Amino acid sequence: MDARTGPAERKPDVSTRPPLVRELLLVAGLFLVYKLGRQAATGHTAEAFRDADRVRGWERALHLPGEGAVQGVLLHDTTLVQLANTYYATVHFPATVLFLGWLYWRRPGHYVWARRVLAALTGAALVLHLLMPLAPPRLLAATGLVDTGRVYGPTVYAASPAHDTVANQFAAMPSLHVGWALMVAVGLIAATRTRWRRLWLLHPLLTLFVVIGTANHYWLDAAVAVALLGVALAFIRAPGAAVRRRGSLVVRSSAARPKTVRPAAGIPEQAPAGAPAGTVVGVTSGAAR
Repeated sequence: MDARTGPAERKPDVSTRPPLVRELLLVAGLFLVYKLGRQAATGHTAEAFRDADRVRGWERALHLPGEGAVQGVLLHDTTLVQLANTYYATVHFPATVLFLGWLYWRRPGHYVWARRVLAALTGAALVLHLLMPLAPPRLLAATGLVDTGRVYGPTVYAASPAHDTVANQFAAMPSLHVGWALMVAVGLIAATRTRWRRLWLLHPLLTLFVVIGTANHYWLDAAVAVALLGVALAFIRAPGAAVRRRGSLVVRSSAARPKTVRPAAGIPEQAPAGAPAGTVVGVTSGAAR
């Protein structure tokens, strides 16, 4: 192996790769449960708009910038708006699937970790969708924001949230677009060793710009998603982190052991304190060792 090749460039350990059919069924089952759960949270129109007013109040109390400042950048150019809408509609789910597929094939240990983290994050998000239905800023007239998907296209939502049979438009809190994108970046940074790997953070940053600029999410939606991901990562450790943690414990335990220094061969050992002067306890020889 090339000396420049890091540990992450070794051939994948296929013994740690879970069965493909089982994983496909598991991931598909988790996604189905999530979709059904989101649909169960629809219909809370009045509550969703009340929560939207509350979130806007919280953002003002925290002195967060208005979402309109980001959307203003997009509205300067129609092509830029359409690119942002396309990114929002087409990148989120396929990028996460490709991320999991690459990890499964190349980094099986990291795949299991990432799948668990994404499942925990998505499950927590579903609970919040059920407990706190939230109308996105594009549906709230008081924000003065443009529904860029509906005006400029493309859009993934029906014209009326009440008649949308595909998506729950009141599931803005938290933003899984941001949460999943950040996990993709974190997972790829943890699973690779290239010096450019931190550039993957551009994906969640671009996603944040898009979801705010298209008026699909509030700042707090993204902040809560990041916080939930942080909690999941704190409890579900990456494989490399576990190895480093065990290694540091070994180093500390070995350093804590007192060292016994034996005198060199032929040099008499020191007499105990209080012994008469000239007393020789013994001579260490090579044969006596």
